[in-house]
Amino acid sequence: MSPKAKGPFVPLHVAILTVSDTRTRANDTSGDLIQERLEAAGHKVAARAVLKDDIEALRAQVRAWIADKNVDAVITTGGTGLTRRDVTVEALTPLLTKHIPGFGELFRWLSFEEIGTATIESRAFAGVAEDTLVFCLPGSTGACRLGLDKIILPQLNASTPPCNIAEMLPRIRRDPAPK
Repeated sequence: MSPKAKGPFVPLHVAILTVSDTRTRANDTSGDLIQERLEAAGHKVAARAVLKDDIEALRAQVRAWIADKNVDAVITTGGTGLTRRDVTVEALTPLLTKHIPGFGELFRWLSFEEIGTATIESRAFAGVAEDTLVFCLPGSTGACRLGLDKIILPQLNASTPPCNIAEMLPRIRRDPAPK
């Protein structure tokens, strides 16, 4: 017996950030894939940017989107690897008020089926920053497809049973933090 859907689909407003020293808006295949998948699912792209691997620039852009009440979620692609220039983790984890460790764990588990042990090279992660969801994916289009189709899109859909992050957003936004 499958669980029943929770509630009606509610489109979310999502900002997309591509982190790369080599990509531009013209050749940003991963950002294009994220946008196409979000819009096909019924969500709205609130903003989109391509930035170089620079901690302060990344942090400033995502901070601005967190402060924007018209942005429900941010999805980044790129900068989650192991090289010195891969700084998405270092730039954005300080902005998180809640970490979602299961996202990275599940992403790597699913990725193992496709790329084997190379999945340990990914530092994909997610969390909540104030009241904005933040998902950080590797830069490859395959990784973005996997993360979106298997994890992010189902969790951004309030009708996904048995539970999902989208239906929690109102509580994330209104519940006061304990003192």
